[in-house]
Amino acid sequence: MIGSYVAVGDSFTEGVGDPGPDGAFVGWADRFAVLLADRRPEGDFHYTNLAVRGKLLDQIVADQLPRVVELAPDLVSFCAGGNDILRPGSDPDEVAERFERAVAALTAAAGTVMVTTGFDTRTVPLLRHLRGKIATYNGHVRAVADRYGCPVLDLWSLKSIQDRRAWDADRLHLSPEGHTRVALRAGQVLGLEVPADPEQPWPPLPPRGTFEIRRDDVQWAREHLVPWIGRRLRGESSGDHVTPKGALSPDDIRMRIAAVA
Repeated sequence: MIGSYVAVGDSFTEGVGDPGPDGAFVGWADRFAVLLADRRPEGDFHYTNLAVRGKLLDQIVADQLPRVVELAPDLVSFCAGGNDILRPGSDPDEVAERFERAVAALTAAAGTVMVTTGFDTRTVPLLRHLRGKIATYNGHVRAVADRYGCPVLDLWSLKSIQDRRAWDADRLHLSPEGHTRVALRAGQVLGLEVPADPEQPWPPLPPRGTFEIRRDDVQWAREHLVPWIGRRLRGESSGDHVTPKGALSPDDIRMRIAAVA
């Protein structure tokens, strides 16, 4: 019976790709918090989302871990290091060493620490070439989880998010349905009865021709790839002026989800 939950991480945990009615993001962690709150008496659950898009591992540790120590929650979800792996020349072995130090600090502050692997990027054009680095990092994450007794939210094995409908138009972040499936899988990891199967098959799609695929690729490059490269060249982060969502009421999350459903 988890009475308090803190979500730590970057854009994935902030919920980018899953917008609410006010333009702020919902995301898998907020949806997962509702699943947890449903198992508690009314008003007897506390949830805080500290995640901010674009943050590197060391930034997450510096900015978010002190708040976790202060809150001392029953559960923490920790997804970090992905933005480090994306950087040219990064070493997944070295990133994993810093990840383990963070997990050690978190396990001393929280009841349970759930860690998260990276996605299998074989169907993500921008990230396909990083698949080997991500797989190496995932191996380290699982090993760290074994050493510290952490449940693992294994996104690499979640096959349903290989479908393009699980991804936002930017092809880097999950869509609302993708976030929903991750939230359901998180519930399964902790042994909860969830309302749907995260691996439920998608409805069939009509086939796309070569022209449609190329048109979509050109539009994606113009609207998402070029701005992403531009931020990298300027040394900017998408989270430079973003503040974390902080404490959230499960009732408010439910209303925001219902408003866009």
